[in-house]
Amino acid sequence: MELMISTFTLAIAAAISIIIAQAIDKVSVNYISMLVGTIIGLIPFLNSQIASFDSEIFMELIVAPLLFFEGQKTRIHNISRRIKEIIGLTVVMVLLALIVGGFSIHFLAGISLPLAFIIGSISTPTDATASEAVTNGLRMPRRVTTSLKAESLFNDASGIILLNMSLLWFANGYINYGQTIYDFFISSLGGAVLGFAAAWIIIIFRQSLIRSRFNSLNAQNLIYVLTPLALYAFAEELHVSGIIAVVVAGLLHNAESQQSLLLNSRQIHMGRDLQNLISDIFNSMVFIILGLMMVRISRNKLFNGDLSKWILVGFIVYLANLLVRYIYGRLIIRYDRRESTVFSLGGIHGAVTLALALTINATFLGTKNYNLVIMSEAVLIILSMLVPTIVFQFILPHEVSDEEAHIVIEKIRNEMVKQALISIHKMYLPKRVKRHVIYTLLNQKRVVKTREYMRVLFKTIDQPNLTKSEQYLQRLAFFRAFAVEREYLEMIGQKESKYRTYILSLYNDVLLAESLIIEPEDE
Repeated sequence: MELMISTFTLAIAAAISIIIAQAIDKVSVNYISMLVGTIIGLIPFLNSQIASFDSEIFMELIVAPLLFFEGQKTRIHNISRRIKEIIGLTVVMVLLALIVGGFSIHFLAGISLPLAFIIGSISTPTDATASEAVTNGLRMPRRVTTSLKAESLFNDASGIILLNMSLLWFANGYINYGQTIYDFFISSLGGAVLGFAAAWIIIIFRQSLIRSRFNSLNAQNLIYVLTPLALYAFAEELHVSGIIAVVVAGLLHNAESQQSLLLNSRQIHMGRDLQNLISDIFNSMVFIILGLMMVRISRNKLFNGDLSKWILVGFIVYLANLLVRYIYGRLIIRYDRRESTVFSLGGIHGAVTLALALTINATFLGTKNYNLVIMSEAVLIILSMLVPTIVFQFILPHEVSDEEAHIVIEKIRNEMVKQALISIHKMYLPKRVKRHVIYTLLNQKRVVKTREYMRVLFKTIDQPNLTKSEQYLQRLAFFRAFAVEREYLEMIGQKESKYRTYILSLYNDVLLAESLIIEPEDE
């Protein structure tokens, strides 16, 4: 019951955050989610509705699906041809960042090396979803975007292995290099092999269902949603990387969807809708939890001497990561200065960094050290989001703003519906059918007020159904109207190239509306 209430509260908070972000489109939903989480933490009743943080549940139920879906957005060809670069980013650069960050914290903040390396290892994973939120509306260099995405998919396993090494160092007083290297290869390669094998079996099973009379759209989507959850749990039970397993499975599912667009188009479309829905909600939940945890840990401690140390360590580890990323981009990947700057700032931290920090047992580290780790990583996450949000506004070219695009698309929508209405007026239709088609198209234009909509709704409750003949004529009318709308959008899309993404979204809405008309009505 406690888990259900917590999930319900977080889901409602995520929905509120997303709605507010739509109203304030210049502010990333991540910041709004953190603010909502902070407010929840400050209100005792709401705070009590959310259970204590469980890192295992967080990783399996939230992080694993997010990484699975992120992997599914990536073509496996783009990964295979950049495998050397990915190994460099997720092994070599991660080790350099850990060494520089760990020793910098040790010398500048006076923290023991094992604890400094614990903080440094937690700061290595980056978050592609958080990066997209920060760069929304800006034109990123293509090469840098590809590198950042590939890095964020695979560097989580490195962070987990290095954290385990640092924790053993803290407990035993020495580093077991051989065991660490062995664990890294077993965990990474084992996770990749398991993810590939499991995804291959699932894909064969699902494709066999599609080609049989036992195929069910709902069952297919249920299998799809449960895949990252089950795979992550199975991988962790075998002591290999669940993160790598779900990412590899996501990459293979991308290949499957590319080959199944016309074979199983409904399932692919619904799967993408589910993917977007779950990703948006879970990503918002991550930052709500971050805001909540910051309040819980810092309560009654903000004005003691620990605050300055938390901030100092967070700044040090952030600057160390920036320095290593910039130098690596310039010397190894051969970026120019601007690309290296974007690459260094683009390593945004989010869900996995928070999850790794909260996997540590407070009793193991001691309360003071535990609070230092959590709060310094929170400072790191906030800096990694806040700094690029400001700097990128000055160094990256801007795409069309959502506000400007909204004005233009509304004009296009109005003209599109106007052309459809003209075509309907030219058709011979019974009055009742024509009136209904025109009213529905006006709804598409969004000119029917809520009060008028409710009045018509109540009026039609007891209205008799259309006859078979009238239903047929109504379908013909809608088909004609939608054909005119598509022709208009195709024409305008060739003229307004900078709004093409928004026009394609509107085109997709028309196709979805037409697919609903095709479906027969229940008697």
